[in-house]
Amino acid sequence: MILLVLIASVLIAGITIYQYREQSKDYHQVRLERKEGQIKQSINYTLQRTTYPVTTENLGYIFKEEIYQIADVQNVNFNIYDLEGELIKSSRPKFEKDSISNCLDAVILNNLSNSVEKRFVEQNSTAGDKYQASYTYITDYQFKPIGILNLPYFEDNSLNDMELKEFLMRLGGVYLVMLLMAVSLAYFISKYITRSLETISNMISQTDLTKRNKKIFIENPGEEMENLISSYNSMIDELEQSAVKLAKSEREQAWREMAKQVAHEIKNPLTPMRLTVQSFERKFNPEDPKINEKVEEYSKTLIQQIDTMSSIASAFSNFAEMPAQQNETLNVVKIVKLALDIFNKDYIHFISEEEEIISKLDRTQLIRVITNLIKNAIQAVPEVASPRILVSMASEDNFVKIMVADNGIGISDENKDKIFEPKFTTKTSGMGLGLGMVKNIVETYKGSIDFTSQPGKGTVFTVKFPKEN
Repeated sequence: MILLVLIASVLIAGITIYQYREQSKDYHQVRLERKEGQIKQSINYTLQRTTYPVTTENLGYIFKEEIYQIADVQNVNFNIYDLEGELIKSSRPKFEKDSISNCLDAVILNNLSNSVEKRFVEQNSTAGDKYQASYTYITDYQFKPIGILNLPYFEDNSLNDMELKEFLMRLGGVYLVMLLMAVSLAYFISKYITRSLETISNMISQTDLTKRNKKIFIENPGEEMENLISSYNSMIDELEQSAVKLAKSEREQAWREMAKQVAHEIKNPLTPMRLTVQSFERKFNPEDPKINEKVEEYSKTLIQQIDTMSSIASAFSNFAEMPAQQNETLNVVKIVKLALDIFNKDYIHFISEEEEIISKLDRTQLIRVITNLIKNAIQAVPEVASPRILVSMASEDNFVKIMVADNGIGISDENKDKIFEPKFTTKTSGMGLGLGMVKNIVETYKGSIDFTSQPGKGTVFTVKFPKEN
């Protein structure tokens, strides 16, 4: 609506200006023709009354005084030229004659001669004002040209321009009122139309699978709105049912996966334990002089496998149940250095831009994050000729950033999306719970962990924790 009003106002203003200019052009053209006709009648009347022979040479004598009388009666000045374009007589005062051309331009003479109507109008402007000059032949009794009548005509558009300005101001006032009315009307109509849509939009934006969503109830909605609201409410019912089924399915799937993983990890040490017991039963001989050594060897094997099973149970317990946080204000730089001291590798290097970066964290969980990342880096560089692991720290805005970079084998593209999954691992041993536990710890502190990796060139893990304000 607003656009239509604006377009209409511009179009009407443009058409109005164009119409006024055309009317002004037609007005001046008709007025010039009328003045020219009146002067020609006066000239013909003078030629009929003169006693001089009507020739070009006598035009100066014929109109010696009459030219001023005609100019005075018609209230307009004019000039008379001979057929060669030389000035014969002018009705202008002497002090203005210097501005009159004493000889017509050849272009004017040619245009006048070639014109069917034997009339030529020159359009020109001077000092910002437009003027016209008409040229037509003066004829004798036999309609033979004996001279050229030149009638200068200056266009006075001041009245027209003033009327146009007043009209445009009034028109602008009317369209300003119409524009304000259109804006107000458009606002209230859009509010009325979008009231229900805004309610539906807000409800849709608040829709959450993790909680019970409210239905929409609006009094007296339109037919289309009522259909849309009914569809939304039906969708909410179906969504809740789907969410319940999905949650149940996810829980069952999670338990199945966890059970499979636990069973798989426990079966691994059970096989060597079974073989050890069977071998001991088959080869047991009390009379054997080395029986004590064999029993001790069998015991070590069993104890080793039992310890493996215990570590498996601890790993799953740690992942499933995060210990209670014992948050304290720590110098993260110092804690990271302590975590690195347990690794006796000369290719592990540490760099920090600051000596002290303070954050509120659990010391044990921070060390667990660092050690897991370092272990992964160590396991990534066994086949590298010159292994290198760089741990760097820095402050970034309101976060402390810890980066662990290695020049190891890297992570393939197909494994990048699975790297933080709980049971995912590319190693021949281990349960794949380390990075999943690290991610859990970092996100508990409203931090973030991500990585970049290129196969064959290395990997960089970046961990960010909020700093203490």
